[in-house]
Amino acid sequence: MTSWNRRRSSPSRLPASSVEVGARHLGLDGGVCASFAVVGYPREVGCGWLEPLLTYPGRLQVSLHVEPIAPLVAADLLRRQLARLESSSRLDAARGRLEDFEAEAAADDAHQLAHDLARGQGRLFRLGLYLTVHAPTLAALEVETARVRALAASLLLDAKPATFRTLQGWITTLPLGVDELRLTRAVDTAALAAAFPFTSPDLIAPLGEHPVLYGANADSSSLVLWDRFAQDNHNSATLGRSGSGKSYLAKLEALRNLFTGVEVAVIDPEDEYGRLAELVGGAHLRLGAPGVRLNPFDLPRGRDALTRRALFLHTLLAVLLGEHLDPAAKAVLDRALMAAYRQAGITTDPRTWKRRPPLLSDLAKALAEDDGAGRQLAARLAPYVTGTHKGLFDGHTTTRPDSHLIVFSLRDLPDELKPAGTLLTLDAVWRRVSDPRERRPRLVIVDEAWLLMRDQAGARFLFRMAKAARKHWAGLSVITQDAADLLGTDLGQAIVANAATQILLRQAPQAIDTVADAFRLSEGERQFLLSAERGKGLLTAGTARVAFDVIASPAEHRVATSSPAELAGLGDADDLNEFTDFNEEDESL
Repeated sequence: MTSWNRRRSSPSRLPASSVEVGARHLGLDGGVCASFAVVGYPREVGCGWLEPLLTYPGRLQVSLHVEPIAPLVAADLLRRQLARLESSSRLDAARGRLEDFEAEAAADDAHQLAHDLARGQGRLFRLGLYLTVHAPTLAALEVETARVRALAASLLLDAKPATFRTLQGWITTLPLGVDELRLTRAVDTAALAAAFPFTSPDLIAPLGEHPVLYGANADSSSLVLWDRFAQDNHNSATLGRSGSGKSYLAKLEALRNLFTGVEVAVIDPEDEYGRLAELVGGAHLRLGAPGVRLNPFDLPRGRDALTRRALFLHTLLAVLLGEHLDPAAKAVLDRALMAAYRQAGITTDPRTWKRRPPLLSDLAKALAEDDGAGRQLAARLAPYVTGTHKGLFDGHTTTRPDSHLIVFSLRDLPDELKPAGTLLTLDAVWRRVSDPRERRPRLVIVDEAWLLMRDQAGARFLFRMAKAARKHWAGLSVITQDAADLLGTDLGQAIVANAATQILLRQAPQAIDTVADAFRLSEGERQFLLSAERGKGLLTAGTARVAFDVIASPAEHRVATSSPAELAGLGDADDLNEFTDFNEEDESL
C-alpha cells in the first residue's frame, strides 16, 4: 500500500492533503472511496437513462468521457466488427452449433450504424462511464458500493471495480477531463444524446388550469401530470388489449377532470361508468331500457338546423342499414326526409323548428310512398319501425340530461344496435358541445370505439368530431382494445393523428407490429408494451414519451375498478356515503 502526498510550497496551518492507495479503495481526508468502470451497456437506452445514477441519494461521482471518432476510422472499425461477426456466424454454422442470438443482434446494430454513418445521419463516439463511491468508513463503503452496483445492474450496466487502479479511477472521475482508465465503448449520436446529463426521463409539458395526474414515472418515480387542454388539440387515443386497464384509467381521468371544472360525457357500452355517475351526482342514461329513447329527428340549435339534421340522418341510416347508400338511394332518402318534416309542419323557416319533430316511422311511411328504391329502403327499416328493434325509435326523446357528468350506457342495447346507439349518443353530446351559448371545457369519452369504427359512416362522423372538437373547447377521448380497427383504415389513422395525447397500454403480440409502425416505437418500447402489467403504459405526445404506472387512492380505486370480484366485495352499499369518504381521503386532488 502506498501513499501519495501533496504539500504546499509555503508554510500553512492547514494539514497537507494525502491519499492512501489500496487495491480496491482509496483513503482520503475524512473518508474512503472506490471507483468503478462501466464495461457493459444495454442494447437500447431511453432519454435520461442515467437519471437514477445522477439522483442517487448518497455521495456518488459520475463521470462521462466523450471522444469523437473520425468518420474514416469509424467506418474501418465497423467494417472490421462486421467481418468478425460474420466469420463467427459462418464458423458456428459450419460446426453445426446453434445460432448466437447476441452476435446476430450485434450484427444488426453494426449494419444500422454503418447505414447511418454512410448517409451522414450520425457519428460514432468513444464513451467512458466511470463511478466513484464515497463513504466515511470501509464498512459503510461496502454497503454503498453494493447499492450502487445493484442500481447499475437494474439499468443493465455492468460496473467493474478498478482493482489495482484505484488512484487512476479516482482521478478519472475528477473534473479534470483526464481519462486514466480508457475503458470506453463506441456509441452513436442518439445514444450519446440520451446519456447527456441535462436530459431527463420526466415529461416536460405546459400545464394550464386543468392538469390531471396520470400516474408515476416508471423511470424516475416522479409524478406524471398532463393537461390535455394546454396542448395543440384536446383529443386523446388510448389503445390496449382487454384487461390492460383502459377503462380504469379513463374513469380516473374523468374523475380528476371533474375536480378541475371540466364537464364530462361518456359513451359507455358495458355500463362500467354507472357507479361513478351515481357517486358524483351525475346523470346516468340507460339507452335501450324501457321508456328511454333519443329521437334522432330532434333539431339542434343554430343556423341551418334542418340541413344539418338531414345530413346526420343520412349517416345514421347508413349505419342502421349496414352499408353506404348509392347516389340514387340517397336522393330518394333525402326527399323522404323532407316530406316527413313537412308532414310534421317543419320547413326551412326557422319559426317552425320548435314544433314536434317526426319519428322514424314517419320516414318509413314517406319512403313507402315512393316507388322502387324508396319501398326497398322502407322494407329494410321495418325491424327498427315495427320489428324487434323498434323500442329505441318508436317515440320522442324522453329525457335531456344536464349534468357535470353524463353517462350514456348502451349495455341494454342488442349488439346489432350498439353502433347506432353510439352514434345517437355522440350526436346528443355533440349538440351540447357545439352550443355557442354554453361554452366551457368538456371531455367526451368514447369507450370501445371499435363499435363505431367498423362502419365507414360511423368512423367518418367520429373523424369530423375529432377535427372540430378543439374549436368548441372540447376533447375527444377514443378508447379501443382493437388496434386493427382503429389503425387499419385511413379514417382511424386520421383520428389518431388528430390526438395530441396518445396512451398505449399492454398490446397483444398480434397487434404490436401495427402499433409499432403507427407510433414509431423503438424495440425497447415494443418489449415494454408486450410485457407491461395492468395499469402500466406509455404516454406519447409528439416527440415526448414517458412510461408511467397508474396510481389511485383507495377511494378512487373503489370508484374505478371493474373487477367482478372486487365489485362483489363492495356489494350494493357503495352508495353516496362512499363519496363522502372519497372527498375526505382525496382533498389534495
